[in-house]
Amino acid sequence: MTHIERFYATVERREVDYPASWLGLPLPETMSNLLHFFHVETESELKSELNDDIYPVEMPYHSPTSNAIYAAFDFAVQHQNDNSERTLTGHGFFANYTDPAKINDFDWPDPAKYINPSECLEVVNHAPGDMAVLGVLWSAHFQDACAAFGMEEALMKMLTEPAMFRAVIERITEFYLAANEIFYRATKGKVHAVLIGNDLGSQNGLILSPQLIREFVLPGTRQLVAQAKRYGLKVIHHSCGAISEIIPDLIEAGVDVIHPIQALARGMDIHRLKKDFGNQVSFCGGVDVQQLLVSGTTAQVKDKVKELKQLFPTGLIISPSHEAVLPDVKPQNLQALFEAIK
Repeated sequence: MTHIERFYATVERREVDYPASWLGLPLPETMSNLLHFFHVETESELKSELNDDIYPVEMPYHSPTSNAIYAAFDFAVQHQNDNSERTLTGHGFFANYTDPAKINDFDWPDPAKYINPSECLEVVNHAPGDMAVLGVLWSAHFQDACAAFGMEEALMKMLTEPAMFRAVIERITEFYLAANEIFYRATKGKVHAVLIGNDLGSQNGLILSPQLIREFVLPGTRQLVAQAKRYGLKVIHHSCGAISEIIPDLIEAGVDVIHPIQALARGMDIHRLKKDFGNQVSFCGGVDVQQLLVSGTTAQVKDKVKELKQLFPTGLIISPSHEAVLPDVKPQNLQALFEAIK
């Protein structure tokens, strides 16, 4: 099978020669380590060496405050020197707001000013033609809404001033729908799937109740999923942590793949996920990055992949259990992971 055929067959839970794989998104230091270990010079060469199936492409975004779509909103009250990351712990712009009618006090960015369709097409065309292209769009409307108030204030607003929180998260969702539309139109027919989502789980459970997720988060998720589906794209939904309680809701929203299976999180046991959801949705992840890929042996990594393949002969994109592969992951363990898949 080709990489693209294997990707589609795995996601659609059809028979495959072996399950599709994804390296994830190594941090720059990790990527440098991997290039050195495998004696290659580029990411494309590394993926060829690993026989990886998925090539991620991040949506280009360039504004006066950010060069990353996931940090498009400058909500921080006290600015940092580095605006490349979302600020969650400090007070956000809307921390003291109570009137939804004043939502436009914030200088909302216009995605059409900061997303160049030609650049979107260029980065997609840079991907190897034989690999499944994954548009990394994030569209993390809930996390951005938390940044808009500050995390603690946001969670309280959902209970005490729901109209204010709803106005902000809906406005953020509108931004992402407009941004994604630019990307989809520019790259139509050249992208196979998109990665969107929000971190909704901790190691031991959800960070807010399923009821609040259904009321405030999932309406936007459904819009973002439906938009991608209109362009014929598979949707991989990301959320770290213990999220088993809301997997049925994500399935109902139209998600094709749940990412990741955070291997050590409560309730994310692979046998349970297969039993409860294996006929309804596919998964991505499963190879633990908290302990196994960091301090385990290559034999242990291969045994885990063998177990995953036996349980999920299809329906699981085998991948590290977090997309951001950190420098403490041993290159030889990633090598073992991909060798075992084949």
